[in-house]
Amino acid sequence: MSQYFAGVDIGSTMTKVVIMNQAVLASVIGPTGPEHRKLANRVMEEALEKAKLPFDDITYVVATGYGRINVPFADKQITEISCHARGAAYLLPEARTVIDIGGQDSKGIKLKDGRAVDFVMNDKCAAGTGRFLEVAAEELGVKLEDMGKLSLAAKNAVRISNTCTVFATQEVVTKLSEGAALPDIIAGLHEAIATRVYGMLRRLKIEREVALTGGGAKNIGLVKALEAKLGFAVLVPPEPLLTGAIGAALLGGDIVKEAEEKGTPLPRAERRLQEATLFT
Repeated sequence: MSQYFAGVDIGSTMTKVVIMNQAVLASVIGPTGPEHRKLANRVMEEALEKAKLPFDDITYVVATGYGRINVPFADKQITEISCHARGAAYLLPEARTVIDIGGQDSKGIKLKDGRAVDFVMNDKCAAGTGRFLEVAAEELGVKLEDMGKLSLAAKNAVRISNTCTVFATQEVVTKLSEGAALPDIIAGLHEAIATRVYGMLRRLKIEREVALTGGGAKNIGLVKALEAKLGFAVLVPPEPLLTGAIGAALLGGDIVKEAEEKGTPLPRAERRLQEATLFT
C-alpha cells in the first residue's frame, strides 16, 4: 500500500505545501496571511485536491517554518534548518552548503550526508532578506518580481552603504533624485544583500557545491550578485520556494520508516482525526 507524506512550510511571507510518495505529487504556494490555522487548512485542501487524495490517505504530516506551531493537523513540527537541509540534499545531492534567502531572514546551512551539521543565520535586521528588497521596490515604484531583470541592464551598480533597511531606503531615494539610473540602483541593492549574506556565510567555511533556496533564488540579479561574491556559480532547484516543504515531507517519511523498522509506535498529533474534519 502506498504511503503519502505532506510537508507544510508556513514562512513569513509565503506558505508552501507538498504531498509526496516517491516524488512530489502536488504542491501549492500562496501568500501567508494573518490566520495561520485557517490558511494551513486551505492550502492543504488545495494540495489534496491536486493529488486527488483524501486527507485520511496521508500517512504523516510535518510542519515547518516560523508558523509551524499553527498547523493543527501536523503530526510533528521540525525546524526550518533541518527541513531545508533535507530538501536541498534531495533536490541537489551534490550541494554541500545551502543559502536560504527568505522574506524575514537568511540562513546558511552546512550539509553532510544530506543532513545539517552547522548553520548560521542573519541578525534581526532585515538587510540580507527579501523584505529589504520589498521595501526598496515600493520606494522605487517597481514590482518586486521585476527587480532581477531590471538589474541586468545596470552599467555601474550604485553603492548602497547603509545596511539598515530604513536608512538604505532613504539612500535609495536620494540616489534616484540625484539622477542615478534605476537598474544601477537595483543592482546596488542586490550587491548590498549579497555582501551581507556572504559575510554571514564566511563563518560556515563555505564548501562547494552551493545551493540557493528561498524567494531570493528567484531573483536573477541577486543570484548573479551572490555568484560574483562567491566566485563561482550556485545551484538553484526548479522551484526554490518548495525546498523546506519537500524536506518536511521527506523527514515525515524518515520518521515513519524508522518507527516501522524498530516496531515502535508512530508519534502522531493527538488532534489529527478531529482536525481532519475541518477538510470539508
